[in-house]
Amino acid sequence: QVQLVESGGGWVQPGGSLRLSCASSEDILSFNEMGWYRQAPAKQRELVASIPRAGRSNYADSVKGRVTISRDSEKNTLFLELISLKPEDTAVYYCKASRYRSSTDYWGQGTQVTVSS
Repeated sequence: QVQLVESGGGWVQPGGSLRLSCASSEDILSFNEMGWYRQAPAKQRELVASIPRAGRSNYADSVKGRVTISRDSEKNTLFLELISLKPEDTAVYYCKASRYRSSTDYWGQGTQVTVSS
């Protein structure tokens, strides 16, 4: 069973930055795509950024220019760099990995990001 473990969340003041990590128990290049999603209280989970095994990364309009998704295939870890954080970025951030052939999505347990003064 694939395990995804997020870390790096926490409290930060507006304008601050954080780097989230998602450690995978399996080779991250075995997934067709990986991504970061977030869910704020009383809101639906939404895509923040995704990165395919090959091709260009995709970013939500609300975070473009403030977020960078990257990966370290040797460490089987996905990253999300967040800068210029705003209170509306407050949410639980989840890592997702997808395998298209089996139509399977794997999710991590989430890491809380709180942006407030």
